[in-house]
Amino acid sequence: CTALGIRLEYPRLSGMRNMHTFGQSGVDLYADGDYVGTAIHEQEKEVEYFYFTKAPAQKHEFTLYLPLYNGVTIKAIGVNAEAAIEKPRPFAIPKPVVFYGTSITQGGCASRAGMSYQAILERILNVDFVNLGFSGNGRGEKEVALALAEIDASCFVMDFMANNKDAEDLAQVYEPFVRTIREKHPTTPIALVTRIYAGRESIFHGGQPSIEAQKDVIRETAAKLMTEGDTNIVLIEGYTLLGPEIADGLVDGSHPNDLGFQIMADRLAPTLARILNLPVPQTLMR
Repeated sequence: CTALGIRLEYPRLSGMRNMHTFGQSGVDLYADGDYVGTAIHEQEKEVEYFYFTKAPAQKHEFTLYLPLYNGVTIKAIGVNAEAAIEKPRPFAIPKPVVFYGTSITQGGCASRAGMSYQAILERILNVDFVNLGFSGNGRGEKEVALALAEIDASCFVMDFMANNKDAEDLAQVYEPFVRTIREKHPTTPIALVTRIYAGRESIFHGGQPSIEAQKDVIRETAAKLMTEGDTNIVLIEGYTLLGPEIADGLVDGSHPNDLGFQIMADRLAPTLARILNLPVPQTLMR
């Protein structure tokens, strides 16, 4: 392949104040695991973009990462006339890892789509993923649990907490949500993740009480299920992924930037590899 371009159509232009336009609306291209470039709208909702032209005629495996916070229609993907298109290498496991959660799960506020922590994990572990992060709406409704339970997953990662207003609100939905998935998937691993560090916690020595109470809901759910004999429940403390020692990994006091997401992925990768019975990788920032 000596040239590769794309034609895109967007339903709207970007406009978030705490997230780069490339992260909201860009389509990232990676070649053999390395970043190449980003296709992005300017002032128009339709765009044609060439990631590269006149490159040496070599075989590459390409991956496109779609926008984190905008819809997009891929109207066309073009390569030079002499290029051959083949099947990509298979993933390390046949089923995807399913992530459910909040705006952080969705990818806020990575500078571009390839820098969400799920995308980084995909490159580290060679595993497919389904990202069901819902900005402001990761609240654990039963209807969502039923929808998730329809997915044939290798593992479910439950990363929701911050969108529930308090511990009482979270307690009403958290355990039923997990049990709904477990009923449909009796042996599939389910990872329960508490909230990562937030900047305002720096002034609450020992942790902000309301946040700690919500974390306890998740911990107690995990402990209860384990006590009942569920050996495929894994508790992951959010502070072990991104804690106060990495406060500069946040962009607005709550959402990770690229540094934060890289660290989260690197710290989560060994645990996820063990859950999936994959080789434990050597990551960048552990």
